Amino acid sequence: MSLSRTEVQDSGAREGAGILESRLTGLGREEFARDVWGRTASLTRGASDLSDVFSPSAVDELISRRGLRTPFLRVAKDGATLPSPSFTAPAGVGATVADQLDDTALWRAFADGATLVLQALHRTWEPVADLVSGLSTELGHPVQANAYVTPPQNRGFDAHYDVHDVFVLQIEGAKRWVIHEPVLPDPLRDQPWTDHRAAVADRAAHGTPHLDTMLRPGDVLYLPRGWLHSAQAQGEVSIHLTLGVHAWTRYALAEHLTRAALAALGDDPSMRRSLPLAEQESNGPDEPGGSNGTDAVLDLVRERLLAAVAEADPAPLFHRARRSQARPAPLGPVAQLAALSGLATTSPVRLRKALEPRLEGTRLLTRVGYLDFPASDLVPVARLLDGRVHTAGDLGLALAGRLLRAGVLVPADR
Repeated sequence: MSLSRTEVQDSGAREGAGILESRLTGLGREEFARDVWGRTASLTRGASDLSDVFSPSAVDELISRRGLRTPFLRVAKDGATLPSPSFTAPAGVGATVADQLDDTALWRAFADGATLVLQALHRTWEPVADLVSGLSTELGHPVQANAYVTPPQNRGFDAHYDVHDVFVLQIEGAKRWVIHEPVLPDPLRDQPWTDHRAAVADRAAHGTPHLDTMLRPGDVLYLPRGWLHSAQAQGEVSIHLTLGVHAWTRYALAEHLTRAALAALGDDPSMRRSLPLAEQESNGPDEPGGSNGTDAVLDLVRERLLAAVAEADPAPLFHRARRSQARPAPLGPVAQLAALSGLATTSPVRLRKALEPRLEGTRLLTRVGYLDFPASDLVPVARLLDGRVHTAGDLGLALAGRLLRAGVLVPADR
């Protein structure tokens, strides 16, 4: 059954509490991993005051003043997504790109009952970006953020499931959520709910809800991927944030193992040989023209593949995939140039956050590319990976300057 916690707003005051504990669930990382993660829906009443993260005024600013373009916003009504030309338009001289948000058209759609979906808020609203970055680091999985703004007594989407875990953070108003257990547990990213539309509709219409509850400001609902859900605003505008956790899976690990094994087999001359010609048999698994035929070749390939999987190291591929799933912390070019121009031995510097750095031999791999170093630089480079503040003099001015120029190092005040 789902968990319920009440009045945990003060949990953030506990020293060392992470985002899970202080803002979302009232549970420490280990307890959440053991009892909730990927297992069950979990409702936390009064998890925290979320007004510093998002608000109605943030919605208005993003739509009317930030010059957002599609696909940073979707519009949904009666379970369907509206075509983007119905709410986008050019913005006059100097801003004639046609897919910019039209605030007048959006107001009319909203007044007519449409839900506004602000997408990828971790790229457009700094407080949400900070929350997402911290949560992603804490969980070890990529996280994204969307906001759903629903007018009174309306719903945005029919019952469905997501292929990622979600934290639903109620920001404003009240929204009724109806939750059903999965029809397909732990769906992969290429197994969307539309592939099981009939089963989803039947479960939502006839199944007993696992949870039927009203979310109010400060409440947080966690749903593992695959759990069915639908929501409807009540007598006022509802705003909620959805933090989507794109969990790495055992299947993904198997994919990386397989790729690493195939790369190794590509270096094996015997595995690069052609298969026998049609209707030709082989003397043995390696020799064309005999009695064993393709069955023996298949046995050989299977044996070599299993051995390659057993010996494969998926770490380089896995880390490369992790680096591609998100962006590093923001970097201002003007401030970065000022730091480079004023670099001195006493200048405090640190590794740029969210780089996913990995030192392999003499090469540093990051989300902004890779750098090769002479052996004399490896000790200070390795020291940087602790994430702490160092001085440019500790690293060496030449090395610090190179890393600042590459966007790997930043002034410690950012």
